[in-house]
Amino acid sequence: MESPRRPRLTPAIADVRRHVRALLPGAGPLTPGVQPGVLVLVGLSGGADSLALAAATAFEAPRAGLRAGAVIVDHALQDGSARVAAEAARQAAELGLDPVLVLRVTVEHGTDAGGPEASARTARYAAFDRAQSETGASHILLGHTLDDQAETVLLGLARGSGPTSLQGMSPAGGPILRPLLGIRRSQTRQFCVDVGLHPWQDPHNDDPRFARVRVRQTVLPVLERELGPGVADALVRTAAQLREDSSALDDLARDLSEQLTEHLHDHRGEPAGPGIRLEANRLAGKPPAVRQRIVRFALEREFGVTLERVHTLAVLRLVSDWHGQKPLDLPGVRVVRQDGWLIFTAPGPAPSKGPSRSHGTPRH
Repeated sequence: MESPRRPRLTPAIADVRRHVRALLPGAGPLTPGVQPGVLVLVGLSGGADSLALAAATAFEAPRAGLRAGAVIVDHALQDGSARVAAEAARQAAELGLDPVLVLRVTVEHGTDAGGPEASARTARYAAFDRAQSETGASHILLGHTLDDQAETVLLGLARGSGPTSLQGMSPAGGPILRPLLGIRRSQTRQFCVDVGLHPWQDPHNDDPRFARVRVRQTVLPVLERELGPGVADALVRTAAQLREDSSALDDLARDLSEQLTEHLHDHRGEPAGPGIRLEANRLAGKPPAVRQRIVRFALEREFGVTLERVHTLAVLRLVSDWHGQKPLDLPGVRVVRQDGWLIFTAPGPAPSKGPSRSHGTPRH
Protein backbone atom coordinates (compact mmCIF):
# COMPACT_ATOMS: atom_id res chain seq x y z
CA MET A 1 0.00 0.00 0.00
CA GLU A 2 1.36 3.39 -0.99
CA SER A 3 2.07 5.86 1.79
CA PRO A 4 -0.10 9.00 1.65
CA ARG A 5 1.38 11.76 -0.47
CA ARG A 6 2.80 14.61 1.60
CA PRO A 7 1.11 17.93 0.83
CA ARG A 8 2.95 20.49 -1.22
CA LEU A 9 4.56 23.13 1.01
CA THR A 10 2.31 26.12 0.39
CA PRO A 11 2.75 29.59 1.95
CA ALA A 12 -0.01 28.89 4.48
CA ILE A 13 1.53 25.59 5.57
CA ALA A 14 4.99 27.13 5.81
CA ASP A 15 3.79 30.13 7.85
CA VAL A 16 1.79 28.11 10.37
CA ARG A 17 4.56 25.55 10.83
CA ARG A 18 7.17 28.31 11.27
CA HIS A 19 5.16 30.01 14.02
CA VAL A 20 4.62 26.71 15.81
CA ARG A 21 8.29 25.79 15.53
CA ALA A 22 9.34 29.16 17.00
CA LEU A 23 7.26 28.72 20.17
CA LEU A 24 7.70 25.04 20.95
CA PRO A 25 9.35 24.40 24.34
CA GLY A 26 13.08 24.90 24.09
CA ALA A 27 12.87 26.92 20.89
CA GLY A 28 13.43 30.41 22.30
CA PRO A 29 13.48 32.76 25.30
CA LEU A 30 9.71 32.54 25.85
CA THR A 31 9.88 28.76 26.29
CA PRO A 32 12.99 27.67 28.19
CA GLY A 33 14.53 24.33 27.38
CA VAL A 34 12.92 21.09 28.50
CA GLN A 35 14.07 17.49 28.56
CA PRO A 36 13.84 15.57 25.26
CA GLY A 37 10.67 13.57 24.91
CA VAL A 38 8.53 15.94 26.94
CA LEU A 39 4.84 15.91 26.01
CA VAL A 40 2.93 18.95 24.76
CA LEU A 41 -0.85 18.96 24.22
CA VAL A 42 -2.82 20.86 21.60
CA GLY A 43 -6.19 22.23 22.69
CA LEU A 44 -8.31 20.98 19.80
CA SER A 45 -11.90 22.01 19.05
CA GLY A 46 -11.99 20.74 15.48
CA GLY A 47 -12.23 24.27 14.05
CA ALA A 48 -9.79 25.54 11.44
CA ASP A 49 -7.51 27.38 13.86
CA SER A 50 -6.96 24.51 16.29
CA LEU A 51 -6.91 21.90 13.53
CA ALA A 52 -4.15 23.76 11.68
CA LEU A 53 -2.27 24.09 14.96
CA ALA A 54 -2.67 20.36 15.65
CA ALA A 55 -1.37 19.39 12.21
CA ALA A 56 1.58 21.76 12.41
CA THR A 57 2.44 20.58 15.93
CA ALA A 58 2.24 16.94 14.87
CA PHE A 59 4.78 17.78 12.15
CA GLU A 60 7.14 20.01 14.16
CA ALA A 61 7.17 18.47 17.65
CA PRO A 62 9.02 15.25 16.76
CA ARG A 63 11.63 17.30 14.91
CA ALA A 64 12.16 19.26 18.13
CA GLY A 65 12.51 16.07 20.21
CA LEU A 66 9.05 16.45 21.75
CA ARG A 67 5.95 14.29 21.91
CA ALA A 68 2.61 15.79 20.95
CA GLY A 69 -0.92 14.90 21.97
CA ALA A 70 -4.30 16.61 22.03
CA VAL A 71 -6.99 17.52 24.52
CA ILE A 72 -10.54 18.03 23.27
CA VAL A 73 -13.00 19.76 25.61
CA ASP A 74 -16.67 18.93 25.10
CA HIS A 75 -18.61 21.82 26.63
CA ALA A 76 -21.93 19.99 26.07
CA LEU A 77 -23.57 23.27 25.05
CA GLN A 78 -24.91 22.11 21.68
CA ASP A 79 -26.75 19.08 20.38
CA GLY A 80 -24.25 16.65 18.92
CA SER A 81 -21.29 18.05 20.86
CA ALA A 82 -20.09 14.53 21.72
CA ARG A 83 -20.08 13.65 18.01
CA VAL A 84 -18.05 16.78 17.20
CA ALA A 85 -15.56 15.91 19.95
CA ALA A 86 -15.25 12.33 18.67
CA GLU A 87 -14.55 13.57 15.14
CA ALA A 88 -11.88 15.95 16.43
CA ALA A 89 -10.32 13.04 18.33
CA ARG A 90 -10.33 10.91 15.18
CA GLN A 91 -8.57 13.65 13.21
CA ALA A 92 -6.01 14.11 15.99
CA ALA A 93 -5.20 10.40 15.98
CA GLU A 94 -4.86 10.41 12.19
CA LEU A 95 -2.38 13.28 12.48
CA GLY A 96 -0.30 11.09 14.79
CA LEU A 97 -1.06 12.90 18.04
CA ASP A 98 -0.89 10.68 21.11
CA PRO A 99 -2.38 10.68 23.69
CA VAL A 100 -5.74 12.13 22.67
CA LEU A 101 -7.99 13.07 25.59
CA VAL A 102 -11.69 13.97 25.34
CA LEU A 103 -12.90 15.74 28.47
CA ARG A 104 -16.57 16.59 28.95
CA VAL A 105 -17.20 19.59 31.21
CA THR A 106 -20.20 21.24 32.82
CA VAL A 107 -20.56 24.95 32.10
CA GLU A 108 -22.14 26.73 35.05
CA HIS A 109 -24.37 29.33 33.42
CA GLY A 110 -24.35 32.75 34.95
CA THR A 111 -21.61 32.08 37.51
CA ASP A 112 -19.00 34.31 35.84
CA ALA A 113 -19.27 38.07 35.41
CA GLY A 114 -18.58 37.72 31.68
CA GLY A 115 -21.68 35.60 31.06
CA PRO A 116 -21.79 32.22 29.28
CA GLU A 117 -18.61 32.92 27.28
CA ALA A 118 -16.62 33.47 30.48
CA SER A 119 -18.22 30.45 32.17
CA ALA A 120 -17.27 28.23 29.23
CA ARG A 121 -13.73 29.60 29.31
CA THR A 122 -13.43 28.85 33.03
CA ALA A 123 -14.57 25.26 32.48
CA ARG A 124 -12.26 24.86 29.49
CA TYR A 125 -9.14 26.03 31.29
CA ALA A 126 -9.98 23.82 34.26
CA ALA A 127 -10.07 20.91 31.81
CA PHE A 128 -6.68 21.94 30.43
CA ASP A 129 -5.28 21.89 33.98
CA ARG A 130 -6.72 18.44 34.48
CA ALA A 131 -5.28 17.16 31.19
CA GLN A 132 -1.86 18.52 32.05
CA SER A 133 -1.98 16.91 35.47
CA GLU A 134 -3.13 13.53 34.12
CA THR A 135 -0.54 13.35 31.32
CA GLY A 136 2.43 15.25 32.78
CA ALA A 137 2.44 17.55 29.73
CA SER A 138 4.72 20.56 30.00
CA HIS A 139 2.52 22.90 27.95
CA ILE A 140 -0.90 23.32 26.35
CA LEU A 141 -0.87 24.89 22.87
CA LEU A 142 -3.93 26.94 21.90
CA GLY A 143 -4.97 28.12 18.45
CA HIS A 144 -5.73 31.81 19.07
CA THR A 145 -4.92 33.85 15.97
CA LEU A 146 -4.07 37.45 15.18
CA ASP A 147 -7.77 38.06 14.56
CA ASP A 148 -8.64 36.71 18.01
CA GLN A 149 -6.03 39.02 19.50
CA ALA A 150 -7.44 42.08 17.73
CA GLU A 151 -10.96 41.19 18.91
CA THR A 152 -9.70 40.79 22.50
CA VAL A 153 -8.05 44.22 22.43
CA LEU A 154 -11.18 45.88 21.05
CA LEU A 155 -13.38 44.22 23.68
CA GLY A 156 -11.00 45.35 26.41
CA LEU A 157 -11.07 48.90 25.04
CA ALA A 158 -14.87 48.90 25.00
CA ARG A 159 -15.02 47.73 28.62
CA GLY A 160 -12.56 50.40 29.74
CA SER A 161 -10.66 47.73 31.64
CA GLY A 162 -7.28 49.41 31.39
CA PRO A 163 -3.89 48.35 30.04
CA THR A 164 -4.14 44.78 31.35
CA SER A 165 -6.97 43.93 28.95
CA LEU A 166 -5.51 46.05 26.16
CA GLN A 167 -2.37 43.90 26.30
CA GLY A 168 -4.43 41.08 24.84
CA MET A 169 -3.28 37.48 25.15
CA SER A 170 0.34 36.61 25.85
CA PRO A 171 2.08 34.21 23.44
CA ALA A 172 3.50 32.37 26.45
CA GLY A 173 2.03 32.47 29.93
CA GLY A 174 2.90 29.65 32.32
CA PRO A 175 1.98 26.36 30.66
CA ILE A 176 -0.17 28.04 27.97
CA LEU A 177 1.40 28.69 24.56
CA ARG A 178 -0.30 30.51 21.68
CA PRO A 179 1.90 30.04 18.61
CA LEU A 180 -0.59 31.46 16.09
CA LEU A 181 -1.01 35.00 17.43
CA GLY A 182 0.88 36.23 14.38
CA ILE A 183 -1.26 34.21 11.93
CA ARG A 184 -4.48 35.44 10.33
CA ARG A 185 -7.61 33.33 10.53
CA SER A 186 -7.68 33.17 6.73
CA GLN A 187 -4.26 31.47 6.81
CA THR A 188 -5.43 28.67 9.10
CA ARG A 189 -8.38 28.02 6.82
CA GLN A 190 -6.07 27.91 3.81
CA PHE A 191 -3.74 25.57 5.72
CA CYS A 192 -6.62 23.14 6.20
CA VAL A 193 -7.51 23.31 2.51
CA ASP A 194 -3.89 22.76 1.49
CA VAL A 195 -3.39 19.66 3.65
CA GLY A 196 -6.86 18.21 3.03
CA LEU A 197 -8.30 18.69 6.51
CA HIS A 198 -12.01 19.31 7.06
CA PRO A 199 -12.61 21.65 10.00
CA TRP A 200 -15.82 21.89 11.97
CA GLN A 201 -17.81 25.11 11.66
CA ASP A 202 -18.97 26.10 15.15
CA PRO A 203 -22.41 27.76 14.87
CA HIS A 204 -21.59 29.86 17.95
CA ASN A 205 -18.98 31.66 15.83
CA ASP A 206 -21.84 33.17 13.82
CA ASP A 207 -24.22 33.88 16.70
CA PRO A 208 -24.60 37.67 17.16
CA ARG A 209 -25.71 37.19 20.76
CA PHE A 210 -22.02 36.96 21.63
CA ALA A 211 -20.06 40.21 21.85
CA ARG A 212 -16.99 38.69 20.23
CA VAL A 213 -19.04 37.60 17.21
CA ARG A 214 -20.40 41.14 16.80
CA VAL A 215 -16.87 42.51 16.93
CA ARG A 216 -15.76 39.93 14.35
CA GLN A 217 -18.65 40.33 11.95
CA THR A 218 -19.49 44.02 12.31
CA VAL A 219 -17.08 46.19 14.28
CA LEU A 220 -13.75 45.18 12.76
CA PRO A 221 -15.09 45.15 9.16
CA VAL A 222 -16.49 48.67 9.68
CA LEU A 223 -13.16 49.89 11.05
CA GLU A 224 -11.30 48.32 8.15
CA ARG A 225 -13.71 49.87 5.66
CA GLU A 226 -13.73 53.35 7.18
CA LEU A 227 -10.10 53.60 8.36
CA GLY A 228 -8.40 51.43 5.78
CA PRO A 229 -6.90 47.95 5.91
CA GLY A 230 -4.50 46.98 8.66
CA VAL A 231 -6.62 47.83 11.72
CA ALA A 232 -6.32 44.32 13.16
CA ASP A 233 -2.54 44.33 12.72
CA ALA A 234 -2.31 47.77 14.35
CA LEU A 235 -4.34 46.59 17.36
CA VAL A 236 -2.06 43.59 17.78
CA ARG A 237 1.07 45.75 17.54
CA THR A 238 -0.38 48.05 20.21
CA ALA A 239 -1.08 45.07 22.47
CA ALA A 240 2.50 43.83 22.08
CA GLN A 241 3.92 47.25 22.95
CA LEU A 242 1.68 47.49 26.02
CA ARG A 243 2.85 44.05 27.17
CA GLU A 244 6.48 45.15 26.83
CA ASP A 245 5.88 48.42 28.71
CA SER A 246 3.85 46.75 31.43
CA SER A 247 6.47 44.05 31.92
CA ALA A 248 9.19 46.67 32.37
CA LEU A 249 7.08 48.59 34.91
CA ASP A 250 6.28 45.36 36.75
CA ASP A 251 9.96 44.45 37.05
CA LEU A 252 10.84 47.93 38.34
CA ALA A 253 7.96 47.98 40.82
CA ARG A 254 8.70 44.48 42.15
CA ASP A 255 12.27 45.51 42.94
CA LEU A 256 11.11 48.70 44.63
CA SER A 257 8.40 46.84 46.52
CA GLU A 258 11.00 44.48 47.97
CA GLN A 259 13.23 47.42 48.94
CA LEU A 260 10.52 49.61 50.50
CA THR A 261 8.50 47.00 52.36
CA GLU A 262 9.20 46.56 56.08
CA HIS A 263 7.78 43.83 58.29
CA LEU A 264 6.02 44.82 61.48
CA HIS A 265 7.82 44.00 64.76
CA ASP A 266 6.74 44.19 68.37
CA HIS A 267 8.57 46.11 71.13
CA ARG A 268 11.00 43.21 71.54
CA GLY A 269 11.93 43.29 67.86
CA GLU A 270 10.05 40.06 67.19
CA PRO A 271 7.88 39.70 64.06
CA ALA A 272 4.35 40.94 64.74
CA GLY A 273 2.96 39.62 61.48
CA PRO A 274 1.36 39.09 59.28
CA GLY A 275 1.82 42.75 58.64
CA ILE A 276 3.95 45.21 56.68
CA ARG A 277 4.39 48.94 56.32
CA LEU A 278 5.41 51.38 53.60
CA GLU A 279 6.61 54.93 54.16
CA ALA A 280 4.06 57.34 52.68
CA ASN A 281 6.59 59.99 51.61
CA ARG A 282 8.72 57.46 49.74
CA LEU A 283 5.65 56.17 47.93
CA ALA A 284 4.58 59.71 47.08
CA GLY A 285 7.85 60.24 45.23
CA LYS A 286 7.12 57.46 42.74
CA PRO A 287 5.08 57.86 39.52
CA PRO A 288 1.44 56.76 39.97
CA ALA A 289 1.80 53.66 37.77
CA VAL A 290 4.79 52.52 39.81
CA ARG A 291 3.37 53.25 43.26
CA GLN A 292 0.17 51.34 42.46
CA ARG A 293 2.24 48.32 41.49
CA ILE A 294 4.43 48.63 44.59
CA VAL A 295 1.37 48.36 46.81
CA ARG A 296 -0.19 45.55 44.77
CA PHE A 297 2.98 43.43 44.71
CA ALA A 298 3.68 44.00 48.41
CA LEU A 299 0.21 42.78 49.35
CA GLU A 300 0.35 39.82 46.99
CA ARG A 301 3.63 38.77 48.54
CA GLU A 302 2.64 39.24 52.18
CA PHE A 303 -1.08 38.40 52.25
CA GLY A 304 -1.67 36.48 49.03
CA VAL A 305 -4.36 38.94 47.91
CA THR A 306 -4.63 40.68 44.54
CA LEU A 307 -6.30 44.06 44.75
CA GLU A 308 -8.21 45.62 41.88
CA ARG A 309 -7.32 49.09 40.66
CA VAL A 310 -10.15 50.69 42.65
CA HIS A 311 -8.61 49.27 45.83
CA THR A 312 -5.04 50.37 45.15
CA LEU A 313 -6.30 53.86 44.30
CA ALA A 314 -8.15 53.98 47.62
CA VAL A 315 -4.96 52.97 49.44
CA LEU A 316 -2.92 55.62 47.66
CA ARG A 317 -5.37 58.36 48.56
CA LEU A 318 -3.93 57.87 52.06
CA VAL A 319 -0.68 59.09 50.48
CA SER A 320 -1.77 61.79 48.05
CA ASP A 321 -4.92 63.06 49.79
CA TRP A 322 -4.26 62.52 53.48
CA HIS A 323 -6.67 64.27 55.87
CA GLY A 324 -6.94 61.85 58.78
CA GLN A 325 -9.01 59.11 57.14
CA LYS A 326 -10.11 56.04 59.07
CA PRO A 327 -8.63 52.61 58.33
CA LEU A 328 -9.61 50.98 55.04
CA ASP A 329 -10.96 47.45 55.08
CA LEU A 330 -10.17 45.88 51.71
CA PRO A 331 -10.45 42.26 50.51
CA GLY A 332 -8.05 40.31 52.69
CA VAL A 333 -6.24 43.27 54.24
CA ARG A 334 -6.69 46.37 56.41
CA VAL A 335 -4.65 49.54 55.89
CA VAL A 336 -4.25 52.57 58.11
CA ARG A 337 -1.94 55.56 57.95
CA GLN A 338 -0.06 56.25 61.20
CA ASP A 339 2.95 58.48 61.83
CA GLY A 340 3.73 58.79 58.14
CA TRP A 341 3.46 55.05 57.42
CA LEU A 342 0.91 52.94 55.59
CA ILE A 343 0.42 49.93 57.86
CA PHE A 344 -1.10 46.79 56.35
CA THR A 345 -2.45 44.02 58.57
CA ALA A 346 -4.81 41.09 58.26
CA PRO A 347 -8.48 42.05 58.67
CA GLY A 348 -9.34 42.77 62.26
CA PRO A 349 -8.68 45.47 64.87
CA ALA A 350 -6.28 48.16 63.74
CA PRO A 351 -3.04 48.39 65.70
CA SER A 352 -3.38 50.77 68.63
CA LYS A 353 0.05 52.20 68.07
CA GLY A 354 2.25 52.23 65.02
CA PRO A 355 5.46 50.24 65.30
CA SER A 356 8.58 52.29 65.81
CA ARG A 357 10.80 52.98 62.84
CA SER A 358 13.78 51.43 64.60
CA HIS A 359 12.12 48.03 64.52
CA GLY A 360 11.36 48.02 60.79
CA THR A 361 13.44 45.53 58.86
CA PRO A 362 13.71 46.30 55.14
CA ARG A 363 13.22 43.36 52.81
CA HIS A 364 15.94 43.20 50.17
